[in-house]
Amino acid sequence: MGFILLISMVVCEIVLILRTCLKDKEKQKWRKNRMIIRMIQMVIVITAFAYPAAQKWRPVPILCCLIVLLLIAVSAVLIKRKKSDGEKTIGGTIVSGFCSIVLTGIFLVPAFVFTGYNGLPVTGKYQVQETSAILVDRSRTDPFEQDGSFREVPVYIYYPETAEGISDSLPLVVFSHGAFGYYQSNTSTYMELASNGYVVVSMDHPHHSLFTRDTAGNMVLVDQGFIRSVMEIGNSTDPNANAEEKLSLYQDWMELRTTDIGFVLDAIEAAKAAGEMSDVWFLSEENRNSILSVLDNIDMQSVGLMGHSMGGAASAALGRERDDISAVIDLDGTMLAEYVGAANGQFAISDQPYELPILEFVNWETRNQLQEYLSDEEDYPNTKVMKYARTGFSVILRDTKHMDFTDLPLLSPFIGKMLGSGERDKKETMMLVNSIVLDFFDCYLKGESGFSIQEVY
Repeated sequence: MGFILLISMVVCEIVLILRTCLKDKEKQKWRKNRMIIRMIQMVIVITAFAYPAAQKWRPVPILCCLIVLLLIAVSAVLIKRKKSDGEKTIGGTIVSGFCSIVLTGIFLVPAFVFTGYNGLPVTGKYQVQETSAILVDRSRTDPFEQDGSFREVPVYIYYPETAEGISDSLPLVVFSHGAFGYYQSNTSTYMELASNGYVVVSMDHPHHSLFTRDTAGNMVLVDQGFIRSVMEIGNSTDPNANAEEKLSLYQDWMELRTTDIGFVLDAIEAAKAAGEMSDVWFLSEENRNSILSVLDNIDMQSVGLMGHSMGGAASAALGRERDDISAVIDLDGTMLAEYVGAANGQFAISDQPYELPILEFVNWETRNQLQEYLSDEEDYPNTKVMKYARTGFSVILRDTKHMDFTDLPLLSPFIGKMLGSGERDKKETMMLVNSIVLDFFDCYLKGESGFSIQEVY
């Protein structure tokens, strides 16, 4: 739709330029023609706005702004309509038309960047509700803040709406996003799980998240130093280069994230046990009531951890540390916590058995790179974890890249491609991911029939 709109607007501008240059050079006629063109453009935009497909089109506010812009342009023409005569220069006509095209293009950028993605169909029988809170960890200061502020962790809870058949023992899944990600990165996965009787808590890691908000309502953006560190490591062609320096960063990242996740789990468990919320919880009264009701239905004996990229690594790491976790899923994350040492430019990787059921997803690009660059597969932590895991599953999805295990390529194919998205159909990929995730948790959190998968899909 965005492309059609832009072409229509550009054609109108070209018609005005050609008519002015070839026939109506007088300024009064140019103003009259310009007003007609602007009105035609306004009709085009209003028609696009009224078109049914536009109702699900995320940049609808941009259309509204464009209509206002055209109204201002028409008003300006009407105000100047009686100004002195004279001829409109060819140069002035072209510059005016070019500026209008550029301004229109800028307004329509979101139409090219974002799609009308509005989620994927779910297989469960329950309607899904969402609520949120910010948890304040008064035992920690935020290492990214300079004023000694406590660490704040926003949480977003997806849960099945009260309906006949819901028990008081819903499994809990906690999700951690990737570097520069945000809590909505895998909304389709949360919705699929919640529709099938799970409570899903997706969290933001402030300063690791692209953006979030604190208890004062301020926007908290991703830390620039964190971005640089991640990008430098990501662009390194030698996985063992500067191993000692990398290990220190990995440990810092994992400590921050596992402590965040552990804090969230502790806060949920304490509130459930007490039947009330302490001052750890910052939320509205309405959200307080809904969350208390949800917590009452959670089965703290059936807790799963899950994350994408760095969030998957943190989930795998915390699975080793806590005895109240039942299963872990790593969505295409290098398990950084498995690096337990570094010396002489080489990493040491843990060979301790992984006790929990663990499932990892691997993108096709990474699989091919591992085969090309690693002489010994045990030089990669995930491979070693899977080798020594009591119950480990690894699944590879053909023609995928790193971001294909999130909803981002569905929301914005342009940004997804820029950050790493393969050729596989995006909807098919996430439907498959969500199906496998559900089957895995059904087996290891709900105790349903055995879980099995193909090695490659």
